[in-house]
Amino acid sequence: MNELTLTVLRLGFLVLMWVLVFSIVAAMRRDLAVGRRNKTGAPSAREVRKNPALAEPPPRQHANQLVVVEGPLAGTTMPLGESPVLLGRAQEATLVLEDDYASGRHARLFPQGSRWFIEDLGSTNGTYLADRQLTRAQPVELNVPIRIGKTVIELRP
Repeated sequence: MNELTLTVLRLGFLVLMWVLVFSIVAAMRRDLAVGRRNKTGAPSAREVRKNPALAEPPPRQHANQLVVVEGPLAGTTMPLGESPVLLGRAQEATLVLEDDYASGRHARLFPQGSRWFIEDLGSTNGTYLADRQLTRAQPVELNVPIRIGKTVIELRP
């Protein structure tokens, strides 16, 4: 190999190394910038002075009843207490669904603190919270539809 070829290879390798270093630095800057853009936690005193609405969150309404919005039991309401609600076709379910697409023990709605959560109990057709299929227990907000087969239920104040 002559001297010119060796020099060109060395220069090419050096350029490649710098490209790698710059790409690593750019990736690190992107990762660090994500935390800056997405603020979490309480607003600062300056932000509260500029916008007093940030000082206190609005009072949170609690779910007091379960309402069947669509399906064979449409219009059915059930008061919510402190105990979990079993949903399904089985007779031991708290809310017995007359729905061919629901499993015997389809899903469970349970309170935790001041919130309610829904979890699928290994049903055949799945449980959907606002058009997203559940893969684990998820918190349920007021008036967000929960679909089990052809039945749609919501938590109401």
